Amino acid sequence: MATTEHTYRVIVRGKWDGLTAESRAKLLAEADDHGLSQLRFIPEGSLAYDTALYSFSYRYVIVSAAEDGEEMAAALAEDKAETALKEAGLTFRELRSTVTDMDTMKINRKGRQCS
Repeated sequence: MATTEHTYRVIVRGKWDGLTAESRAKLLAEADDHGLSQLRFIPEGSLAYDTALYSFSYRYVIVSAAEDGEEMAAALAEDKAETALKEAGLTFRELRSTVTDMDTMKINRKGRQCS
């Protein structure tokens, strides 16, 4: 029996924690590449933060089995964010996620009337 896959948009939020002077300098130098205008949902994740270097967010598209639900999509996205941050040598805390199942989301179109 084939499993149904759903597409999830996941926002993983966290806070920077104990960044080194070198990490802070690197993040500040790349801040323009990680502003709100660069934000999009993509499989490899899109990182956004501002120059206050207090918090950050990643936006992911996660495709997984529908029966695994939103919890699995959140866990997969958080794992990806954690891996990317650790590989970049960045320290963080308090990861949390918000998940939207794009396959079950209702679209309300303005001006559309039902008969």
